[in-house]
Amino acid sequence: MTQIAKNTICLWYESDAEGAARFYAETFPDSSVGAVHRAPGDFPSGKEGDVLTVEFTVMGIPCIGLNGGPAFRHSEAFSFQVATEDQSETDRYWNAIVGNGGQESECGWCKDKWGISWQITPVALTKAFTSSDRIAAKRAFDAMMTMRKIDIASIEAAFRG
Repeated sequence: MTQIAKNTICLWYESDAEGAARFYAETFPDSSVGAVHRAPGDFPSGKEGDVLTVEFTVMGIPCIGLNGGPAFRHSEAFSFQVATEDQSETDRYWNAIVGNGGQESECGWCKDKWGISWQITPVALTKAFTSSDRIAAKRAFDAMMTMRKIDIASIEAAFRG
């Protein structure tokens, strides 16, 4: 019997939870696809035998993808926030998400092709915002407000003034 996590994030997909889970497992470290469960009977958005749920892990976080049909859409009210160490890692995750049918947004946010929002957030940005030098923090914040994908060198230059 599969070990069931006490608390799991359940993400609603129209019909491709397994594709999303496989993409996340290929893109992010400490990510994997677990059990794929098929519907034991017909349901509003599918038939008996269709993939109903997929167990997966995204960067150590247990998730379940539910193929629930078109009734509900994702919004920015939920997002995965990924802390990146350098520009190369920032670029790699951003480009993987946007380049696989996703779309750019503002201030380090993007959406994957399934509508899940991601914040690709360099540690340098977080450090700048949480600095005790509030004037420098504001300069970094103002620089971020002009960006889509975060440019760490520009954030650091703005912080320094």
